[in-house]
Amino acid sequence: MNSVKIGSVNIQWLGHAGFLLEGDGKKIYIDPFEIGEEPAFDDKADILLITHEHFDHCSPEDIRKVRRSDSTTLIPENCSLEFRGDARRVAEGDILADGLEIKGTHIEVVPAYNLNKPYHPRGFGVGYIVELGGIRIYHAGDCDFFPEMKNIKADVALLPIGGTYTMDEEEAASAAAVIAPKIVIPIHYGKPEGTKGDPEKFKAFVHGKNPEINVIILDS
Repeated sequence: MNSVKIGSVNIQWLGHAGFLLEGDGKKIYIDPFEIGEEPAFDDKADILLITHEHFDHCSPEDIRKVRRSDSTTLIPENCSLEFRGDARRVAEGDILADGLEIKGTHIEVVPAYNLNKPYHPRGFGVGYIVELGGIRIYHAGDCDFFPEMKNIKADVALLPIGGTYTMDEEEAASAAAVIAPKIVIPIHYGKPEGTKGDPEKFKAFVHGKNPEINVIILDS
């Protein structure tokens, strides 16, 4: 199973940190990477969210596959790549425009950074909270368990567990306990090198801290 339906919203894991969120008549891609076959035109992005410019999150080849000419792309302000069309620079703290909405979708831009690693300094990338069908979905980007997570309010949390570049299983479980979503989905493990997180280990840690959180492990 590589997707889960929560209310009217479908959440599909594309592998690594990539997701396709579908709800309210919108298709929202986050960090597509090594997605394989190009989707049909109607399955491409209304909105594309990029958390940071590392190759496994901002892949030009995969971005070309999922973007349409009318897609809106959100990219961190420090990303060096240039995008054509409707591409908007964002920074943590932004509550996005057009009356707090992008194409009718409420999106918040939140911090994403490492505390004790050099790979993702603060300001390099962002996380996102996307609201679809009345459900708040938090994609953490690449990060450690940083203090501002206590302010995150989400029904679903997509948290990295790979270690090395991000939180490991236990740290991510602590993050889940603080955020207290209804559902948490582990991401950013298995590939590429340095992301050897164990989702079952993560699940056990989460249930040890808060057994009411539903951990859903998806297949890529």
